[in-house]
Amino acid sequence: MKAVVMAGGEGTRLRPMTSSMPKPLLPVANRPIMEHVLRLLKRHGLSETVVTVQFLASLVKNYFGDGEELGMELTYAHEEKPLGTAGSVKNAEEALKDDAFVVISGDALTDFDLTDLIRFHKEKGALVTVCLTRVPNPLEFGITIVDEQGKVERFLEKPTWGQVFSDTVNTGIYVMEPEVFDYVDPDVSVDWSGDVFPQLMKEGRPIYGYVAEGYWEDVGTHESYLKAQADVLEGKVQIEMDGFEISPGVWIAEGAEVSPDAVLRGPLYIGDYAKVEAGAEIREHTVIGSNVVVKGGAFLHRAVVHDNVYIGPHSNLRGCVIGKNTDIMRAARIEDGAVIGDECLIGEESIVQGNVRVYPFKTIEAGAFVNESVIWESRGQAHLFGARGVSGILNVEITPEVVVRLAGAYATTLKKGATVTTARDHSRGARALKRAVISALQASAINVRDLENVPLPVARQQTARGSAGGIVLRTSPGVPDSVDIMFLDERGADLSLQGQRKLDRVYARQEYRRAFPGEIGDLQFPGSVFDAYTGSLLRRVDTTGIADAGLKVVVDASNGSAGLVLPSLLGRLGVDALTINPGLDESRPTETRDSRRAGLVRLGEIVASARAAFGVRFDPVGERISLVDERGRIIEDDRALLVMLDLVAAEKRSGKVALPVTTTRVAEQVAAYHGTQVEWTTTSPDDLTRVGRAENTIFGGDGQGGFIVPEFSSVFDGSAAFVQLLGLVARTQLTLSQIDARIPRAHVLRRDVATPWAVKGLVMRRVVEVAGDRQVDTTDGVRVVEADGRWALVLPDPAEAVTHLWAEGPDDGTAQALLDEWAGVVEGAGH
Repeated sequence: MKAVVMAGGEGTRLRPMTSSMPKPLLPVANRPIMEHVLRLLKRHGLSETVVTVQFLASLVKNYFGDGEELGMELTYAHEEKPLGTAGSVKNAEEALKDDAFVVISGDALTDFDLTDLIRFHKEKGALVTVCLTRVPNPLEFGITIVDEQGKVERFLEKPTWGQVFSDTVNTGIYVMEPEVFDYVDPDVSVDWSGDVFPQLMKEGRPIYGYVAEGYWEDVGTHESYLKAQADVLEGKVQIEMDGFEISPGVWIAEGAEVSPDAVLRGPLYIGDYAKVEAGAEIREHTVIGSNVVVKGGAFLHRAVVHDNVYIGPHSNLRGCVIGKNTDIMRAARIEDGAVIGDECLIGEESIVQGNVRVYPFKTIEAGAFVNESVIWESRGQAHLFGARGVSGILNVEITPEVVVRLAGAYATTLKKGATVTTARDHSRGARALKRAVISALQASAINVRDLENVPLPVARQQTARGSAGGIVLRTSPGVPDSVDIMFLDERGADLSLQGQRKLDRVYARQEYRRAFPGEIGDLQFPGSVFDAYTGSLLRRVDTTGIADAGLKVVVDASNGSAGLVLPSLLGRLGVDALTINPGLDESRPTETRDSRRAGLVRLGEIVASARAAFGVRFDPVGERISLVDERGRIIEDDRALLVMLDLVAAEKRSGKVALPVTTTRVAEQVAAYHGTQVEWTTTSPDDLTRVGRAENTIFGGDGQGGFIVPEFSSVFDGSAAFVQLLGLVARTQLTLSQIDARIPRAHVLRRDVATPWAVKGLVMRRVVEVAGDRQVDTTDGVRVVEADGRWALVLPDPAEAVTHLWAEGPDDGTAQALLDEWAGVVEGAGH
């Protein structure tokens, strides 16, 4: 006997889950509903099956193919237009005309005994046997009354409570003889219950009803979809589960990686190759699909998560459904009954209220509160560039596919035959993605000079030697699972805002240039880059006095690429240097705030015990440095900026220094004391670089360990800053603690306030209004200066739904009060 699986429905009540996926492919316990149906048919010997398809038919065909993987023979009957429950089976008549056949829905979950149903049909000599079941609420189903012999006496489709005369309903499962096709007109919409069965009963043909025992759930609504998952986990329906039951009700599929420090409270299901980190809590009736990542601190309860979803740290999911390939970012909250479609982005700390529907391919901005469905528009602004180029979580936001498109877009902004320099840090992620970058550039008629793993300043210098631009990949500072893609201009500096916007436009339009076969770019690996770099550095930066000063220094390479340059640099400087952590450590391509702090403490202990002049610690890519004085005390980054400024200004006695507007105004006092002046820039490294290139600029820094040494380059360079510091200390013969002691203390405090994109403009207007007649500086954001010199800066973030605030006063208490005042203005305007 053959079977017909009806898989053509649109499942409109289940949207947005069925917006881009046919209802039969919706997963229940990580397998499509229809796969559970096919496995049931096979268990009862019905391995030859015709599948009727219409809505998104190709997806059903592609998934199941000819049925070989299930040990079945599948053929397909395609409807060009909806033909109704009977019309669609009539469409498959050619394959069914020889024998009785079973009709079953591809989107209902059941474990009925089909063998007994077929036996009943044959015993009764029925033309049609309708499979019935008892339900507590029959309003959504067709009610069927049978007599003592099982013969159907009456049908009623979708009754009201006043019409309810039975709790036995039609499940849409039938056994039929081929003669039934005589009652179905071809190529028109015909239904069994509404059209065919009443006609058969009128003619007295034998229609029987078989009341089945077992489980049946018509998965037609979001509630019934969640209920079906829970029932499977509770063992109420007999289906095959992939994986292992490691404890009662806790199912884990092959290849899944679950931390022993994750909290699991079954019944629950974790799909194959999923990863659940320590500190995550997964509660009852949660189903996690294949390749899902659940970060530490996340909480899931009665949540159904489809394949390839990223669930960020401290996010909270309750009673919701998450579509495939969606990213739920840090601390997002999704409430009971909400449904998120496929390939959405739910921003950090956003809240999606209960019963809200977010349709596929939508973005919910960070901090947004969504209380109505998002169907047509995105609730957020997608920004390609952030503070460090294009950044995102590796293989979640930044995938090889994204990298290829980005590199292709960048290549399209350049002329054919131009050269681009590529480089990376020592992480495996950056190495893998750089290969994608190189392929995309070459395929776009761009020649590539690949430096492989070098410090970022070396990559910048090499880019400036004849390349049209550069692309550097590195692990995001302090975020081990994220990556930055940094785009450089022909001078090796970060791409300007204008260049970023141009790249953004090409990427958004997806207008990627492709080379003709004879135009594929060349790939070269230049040699001696470290020697070229150190030679140039030592020629341009003043090193007089170093050899005679007898300085002893401790240098911490922090297991990063700075260690690749140091041997040739220190050897040629003639300084007594103790180098620690020189080797590359692939497992630690970046350092957290805590590990960096611990490294500085250790460096301080070594400096003090070795009686060195000072200690310097490089960041993993050699761009920034942190300092420790001769006593082993850490000089905080904002303080180190003032120390370096004092040393440079005291020696130069004229010129200007480039500092971002967020820097303490103590810097003005230091600069003025030595006859130099400050040029305030925006917080963009691009702007600091612009001023750093100016002829009379003598110094630049950002207060976060980034220093510009203009005689060598106009970008942050840890090695150049280190060499300059060596020379300055040698020539002044002052210790770092002596210099630090003569500089006034600064009191600058900072805070971030979540601000939805929609109100950012309103917030800034309100800040200007509240400022009134006080002095206002709009170099970057709005800086409000009080009559006594206290100031507060309000700066909207260009890439995130956040507003940054800084405040400075004569003491911490005053600065705190000022910060609180302006945070109140920002929060008040945003609500």
